[in-house]
Amino acid sequence: MQQIINFLIRNKNFLLFLFLLLLSLLFTIQSHSYHKSKFISSTNFLTGGIYGWRYSISDYFGLKEKNRRLIEENEKLRNQLSLFSKETTPVIYIDTISFNRPFTFIKGNVYRNDYSKADNYILINKGEKDSIKPDMGVITDKGIIGIVENTSKNYSRVISILNSNSRINAGLKKSNQYGSLMWNGKDPNIVQLETIPRQAVLKKGDTIITNGRSTIFPKGIGIGTILNYELDKNQSYYLIDVKLFNDMTDIGFVYAIKSNEAIEVKKLENSKINE
Repeated sequence: MQQIINFLIRNKNFLLFLFLLLLSLLFTIQSHSYHKSKFISSTNFLTGGIYGWRYSISDYFGLKEKNRRLIEENEKLRNQLSLFSKETTPVIYIDTISFNRPFTFIKGNVYRNDYSKADNYILINKGEKDSIKPDMGVITDKGIIGIVENTSKNYSRVISILNSNSRINAGLKKSNQYGSLMWNGKDPNIVQLETIPRQAVLKKGDTIITNGRSTIFPKGIGIGTILNYELDKNQSYYLIDVKLFNDMTDIGFVYAIKSNEAIEVKKLENSKINE
């Protein structure tokens, strides 16, 4: 306490000057509208900057929660969309193609993603307890990434489209011609589409989609666009390089696709084989 008193005594002239200066400024601001408006503007600028900075920090740390809520909302929307078909209300999906089967979408996160090997796999944090089963398609909001190979209680192993054993039915958006999608093991952002007949009319930039000829993927899920194409040695079919919509080196959250008609379709297929 004595130190404070000594400080005030030593600096009494300076403190008196500072007090009178602040008092004069206060009187000036109150008696002149121009100065008052400038002072208020300056105060708003400073406080607004402080609150904006604080909001930016809190908003940044809240991104994880916001992202989780968006993923859940997308899951609900996809499940609602899958209830419609071409015979009822047209449904806009990836590349404005309508679903023709009811599907259920189950969200998940990627825990591991390989893309530098000849046979690459993806591990997601959804498994048997989440109704994930082998032969279910897996996509992102941009397009397909693979098919579930096997599952445990909490996890699933997905055969990436960047796998030498991967074969997926795919075709042209603008026609019904389709072929087999595979990967030559080179560029992780480019896959190949085989056995498109030479009668097909192609051009660079055309969209490639799933054709819906299986219970794995609905028709119209985006895959990519034509980068290059050429006829095979027999001049019968095209070999097409497809630039993927997905960046396969940067996969975050995914959706596993459950076909609600898969059991019925497989039952009919098995009965035909038994006959």
